[in-house]
Amino acid sequence: MASFKIIIMKKYNLPILTIFMSLLVLASCKETKNNVVQNKTSVLKAGYEIEPVNIQNVKLTDSFWLPIIKRVQEVTIEYAIKKCDEEGRFENFLIAGKQKTGTTRGDMPFDDTDVYKIIEGASNTLISAPNPKLERVLDSMIAIVKIGQEPDGYITTWRTINPAKPPAPWVPVIEGKRWESLQISHELYNPGHLIEAAIVHYEATGKTNFLDIAIKAADMLVRTFGDNPGQVKGVPGHQIVETGLIKLYQITGKEDYLKLAKYYLDNRGNPNNHKLYGEYAQDHMSVVDQKEAVGHAVRAVYMYAGMTDIVAMTKDKAYENAVNTIWNNMVNKKMYITGGIGSRHDGEAFGVNYELPNLTAYNETCAAIGDVYWNHRLHNLYGKSQYFDVIERTMYNGLISGISLDGKQFFYPNALEADGVYKSNRGSCTRQAWFDCSCCPTNLIRFIPSIPGLIYSKTKNDLYVNLYASNDASFTLGKTDLQISQHTSYPWNGKVGISVNPKKEANFTIKLRVPGWARNEVLPGDLYSYKKASTQKPTISVNGETLAIQPENGYFNVTRNWKKGDKIALNFPMEVQEVETNSKVETNKNKVSLEYGPLVYAVEEIDNKNNFQKIDISASDTFKVRKEANLLQGVNVIENSKFKAIPYYSWSNRGIGKMKVWIDYKN
Repeated sequence: MASFKIIIMKKYNLPILTIFMSLLVLASCKETKNNVVQNKTSVLKAGYEIEPVNIQNVKLTDSFWLPIIKRVQEVTIEYAIKKCDEEGRFENFLIAGKQKTGTTRGDMPFDDTDVYKIIEGASNTLISAPNPKLERVLDSMIAIVKIGQEPDGYITTWRTINPAKPPAPWVPVIEGKRWESLQISHELYNPGHLIEAAIVHYEATGKTNFLDIAIKAADMLVRTFGDNPGQVKGVPGHQIVETGLIKLYQITGKEDYLKLAKYYLDNRGNPNNHKLYGEYAQDHMSVVDQKEAVGHAVRAVYMYAGMTDIVAMTKDKAYENAVNTIWNNMVNKKMYITGGIGSRHDGEAFGVNYELPNLTAYNETCAAIGDVYWNHRLHNLYGKSQYFDVIERTMYNGLISGISLDGKQFFYPNALEADGVYKSNRGSCTRQAWFDCSCCPTNLIRFIPSIPGLIYSKTKNDLYVNLYASNDASFTLGKTDLQISQHTSYPWNGKVGISVNPKKEANFTIKLRVPGWARNEVLPGDLYSYKKASTQKPTISVNGETLAIQPENGYFNVTRNWKKGDKIALNFPMEVQEVETNSKVETNKNKVSLEYGPLVYAVEEIDNKNNFQKIDISASDTFKVRKEANLLQGVNVIENSKFKAIPYYSWSNRGIGKMKVWIDYKN
């Protein structure tokens, strides 16, 4: 077979799919050694005292997460490439580079980023397991991207193709110049995703073919933006370039990137720098004066992640105070029980405090992903389990609900109620195969293969076990070569076995997260509470000896001389719990939701055809939990004589129908 690059360069007739599909044989998560990645880890953590254990060092064997990750790797990536090919995402780069003639294809000014996010997700796959065929696919995609980059580094294909004709009518044209409509043009959002993806690709392969494109784009931004004569004043309309620039600083050491990221953040809300974009874009006041999560939720959490990076890099106290204040507001007043954020379809935005409608909830999948990125940074900064309580709730519920069990259907918004009529999902009552704005499917591709990198984190002498999933991991802790294994059926039960195998006996601390739900805490704060606190307590034993210790900052801390063959046994007792909402949330008055472990449950009409409208819960109700191996790829259901409930993430995989998370409660 001729190489893809040659075909593209000579013919430009985009036989993309044929070539891609012949090469796209993706490998499952697999333990491997990649010296290139290992050598960069210490650089990448710069500024944060706590360092995530790289996904290359964690081999998942888990029955819950591994199938989801493999589905994205083996089905969704291929599917998304096909869709990007059909809708002209690749062709735009060729037209921009004058290798083809034509007009911009697609409807969004940020369509370029779908290609970048696919590359990032596939690169995370390569970190888990080298795959030469997949690597060649990415090299081919990167070659196409390079064609669309202008000589000075600028890269946004629609403006290069025809600056006077944006693909979306809502992007204003004044003189047809770069940067003239930064509030909505996505000219900084596009290179932001490019940089993020290029860094992951570099980590995965050690190649600089994509990184060189990103550096060229970043250097152009450094030359372009600032307060010096001849420079452009302005900030991104849609944040993410900030985190990309900071990561680029971390791997290159070039301070110009960090300075530019901070420039963009420092000048939000500054009317002397630009005409303000308003609350929608978190540009209504200085970032250090913001106290509430407002505006477009995805923009917001990407910005908060960037602000947290600034705290880590510069120790800026004003930034730190703002980040903590905003986080408390969001978690205490604006977060759904599923971890979803952004209650309003209008503006894809946060509502006012305690505005949490169910039928019309927005909860964009991208916002859930961005919130995980932000909370992971906060954990790396502070080491408190509350951030992983948010991450866990989001991942098991309002994030993976965004993708169907076959990997080819998607929720953009994630509602908590459905009536079978209201088209909550951008014109549909159920998941859709794709969207004109396809940010959520490709963001899932970007995120899900990186999940093994969330399980563990470390300092010189401390190992954090943050999430529970069967895996085998090998890495260094300080000067100790350590192997650690988890064996568990979590989230279906709360028993976890951990084997600790240092190469030689060594003294260090293992911090084992006690999930919030196991401590009678739904989420940090008082937005939700269990109607009746569980009397069962989590336990821990080492080598068969029960330890009489209490969680500190949400972790069981065990310090000892660890040796080969040491065994930890954790038990987080699970029982069906009824959750109630703070009385200030009007929509959930006299209602409860059901949880089992980290999973939020929903009742779906298809399981309750005769009585869906009449379902309620009374104080005397009891429940049983039963495994249904042939239902929704294997789930625990909650049931009693009145109804059957399924995990929320699995709803709407059996056609259009009614659903609700919050159920009427009768005393």
